[in-house]
Amino acid sequence: MSQATLADSTLRFLEDRWDPATAAKLDEPEALRYRSNLLGSDLRMTNFAGGNTSSKVKEIDPLTGEQVEVLWVKGSGGDLGSIKRTGFATLYLDKLLALEKIYKGVDFEDDMVAMYRVCTFGDNPVAASIDTPLHGFLPFPHVDHLHPDWGIAMAASANGKQKMEEFNREFNHSLIWIPWQRPGFELGLMMRDAVKNNPGCDGIVLGGHGLFTWGETQRECYLNTVTLIDQIGQFIARHGEAIGTKRFGGESVPSRADRRALATEIAPYLRGRVSAQNRFISSFSDSPDVLQFVNSAHAQELAYLGTSCPDHFIRTKIRPMFVPWAKGGSIADLKHQIDRSLSEYREQYFTYYHYFAKPDSPPLRDPSPAIVLIPGLGMFSFGKSKTEARITGEFYTNAIHVMEGASLLTGAEDVKDALPQCGEGMDPASFKSFSNYVALPPVEAFRIEYWAMEEAKLRRQPPEKELSRRIALVVGGGSGIGREVAHIAASRGAHVMVADRDESAAKSVEAELAKISNKEFASSTRVDIRKRDAVRDAIRATIAAFGGIDILINTAALFPSSPDGQISDELWSTTLDINVTANYILADEAARVFEEQNLDGSIVLTSSANAVVAKRGSEAYDVSKAALSHLVRELAVSLSPRVRVNAVSPATVVKGSTMFPRDRVRASLTKYKIPFDDTKSDEELRSVLASFYAKRTLTHQPIDPVDCAEAILFLASPKTRCTSGHIFPVDGGLTEAFLR
Repeated sequence: MSQATLADSTLRFLEDRWDPATAAKLDEPEALRYRSNLLGSDLRMTNFAGGNTSSKVKEIDPLTGEQVEVLWVKGSGGDLGSIKRTGFATLYLDKLLALEKIYKGVDFEDDMVAMYRVCTFGDNPVAASIDTPLHGFLPFPHVDHLHPDWGIAMAASANGKQKMEEFNREFNHSLIWIPWQRPGFELGLMMRDAVKNNPGCDGIVLGGHGLFTWGETQRECYLNTVTLIDQIGQFIARHGEAIGTKRFGGESVPSRADRRALATEIAPYLRGRVSAQNRFISSFSDSPDVLQFVNSAHAQELAYLGTSCPDHFIRTKIRPMFVPWAKGGSIADLKHQIDRSLSEYREQYFTYYHYFAKPDSPPLRDPSPAIVLIPGLGMFSFGKSKTEARITGEFYTNAIHVMEGASLLTGAEDVKDALPQCGEGMDPASFKSFSNYVALPPVEAFRIEYWAMEEAKLRRQPPEKELSRRIALVVGGGSGIGREVAHIAASRGAHVMVADRDESAAKSVEAELAKISNKEFASSTRVDIRKRDAVRDAIRATIAAFGGIDILINTAALFPSSPDGQISDELWSTTLDINVTANYILADEAARVFEEQNLDGSIVLTSSANAVVAKRGSEAYDVSKAALSHLVRELAVSLSPRVRVNAVSPATVVKGSTMFPRDRVRASLTKYKIPFDDTKSDEELRSVLASFYAKRTLTHQPIDPVDCAEAILFLASPKTRCTSGHIFPVDGGLTEAFLR
């Protein structure tokens, strides 16, 4: 085929996003970065962190001053959509190619990875990926390797090679087929030889894997890639039109109308069971594509086969867990099916590992599923963070598209002998097919999942933070102590739901947390803690966002006041409602989630030094805090042993507190005969009052919200796993509050 141009390229699904004016200003490495970002900006062409791109660039060797050819290729673990110039590995091309002289064969190809560092051009710390030789050995200036759903659908079809040849005739292409081979040095040599033996070829379909395309210029490479992917999409769509709307054998179980509510109800139970070894965050999807698959007659058989593309498999594990749930089944039925399915899944995973493991294999990893499919409901995906859980779900959605595309390519062709994905020396019986879809054989799946190269990637990841994998519901998080708790919890890796009566304040703190950690790690909701239904809604919002709750913190409270200093019966009742009863309601509702999860949990409430210091004029507040302190001890008993319940007991916290509006601060300053300038700001007046209170303590330090927040998170964290029923003073050494 002649190289594609805008004039002869008609895109039906994708867009040509190339801007000539932008590209004209870029040198070759920047043009590679630009090309990569464009390709990665459309998930129909490649997945997050999937695929790789390269360019062979003429550069001056800093040692010899001579011009050399340098391979710029996406570094290990990079993402095309966001990669920067600094994300590419750079290697002397001649040195990389010379490695063939010392290559001992496929059984030793992993030894070559360490040699890529020896080929590094310049002072570049970026690790070269295992796909580096796939780019280096192809004799083209610019190369793209992507995992588009349409492309993998063809690559994972039982009749994929025949369909590729049909596609070539229909669209005037010269694609060539290479059977499955794990990415690495051997595959690079296979691709080089295939291109050499097929002069004029314009792309490669890697059986069960993906596509390779190329071009003489950056623009040509980009356009060839986009055009080829779009045309394969057209080819599959045409087959789909011939079949009609029925997919995956047709619907077997209808979608539940109340599936979102049911998903929120079952999520803590499912999260707890999946998190038996390692705590996970979950993400839920009931997208039309997901529902069409999970509800179908073929879903269970296709799910059991597993995925094909290595990029999918690394995220989604050997296969998802399918939970059979009949039409109209109850939540109790679903829980039973989850337990049964999970037991079977783990047993199968243990068998899989021990059957294929070798003495030098990495140790067994968590045998829990990363993907859980439930008919009528949708898909739960799990990861160490919300982002990872979401991306894992996206990868399985890609796998669904692949299975759909492969099934649409079903034809009258007979696949004789071995499936086309089966390469030389492989066992044809290990490649299984259903509805024209071919999955990665378990032995090959194991060689990917427990590959030393993948293990090295895992070990290069930064250590997890103290509160990673934990979900914190911070009530009163819109201001004061609660806001500081949310900030610190986010900085320590927690997923934080900010709940506050002031919805705008909660949203504002959510935006702050997004800058501290990750926008997917933070959410917010309105709550009136006096109302049980409102508390339930806040808890449901937390579950919907992250899958459960690990930490409940409440800093919201009321200090009653009136112009005449008299506390009415109604205000007395409101004070106890907010400061005592609301804390009970919060703990009682959270306890249901903790029980469903069956994971260790922590509750931290906010008492006060006033709970033990008798004073004139604050009876309602003091009594309420004394009751709260004892409520903490009662809850610690009733919720043991899984849930720890503690509290902090601060002295007066003035800074940033909504309980100290300007009028109350002025009244207190007047009461204590402290001179003040009424033109000062609210916070300046608060500072004057805080300094006065500090003088009454042993440390003479004003109690800041951050002091209380640090104590709260100390009690909430695993550091205090043996502490429950404790009231932790944060009062600067207030002798009046010493317990007697």
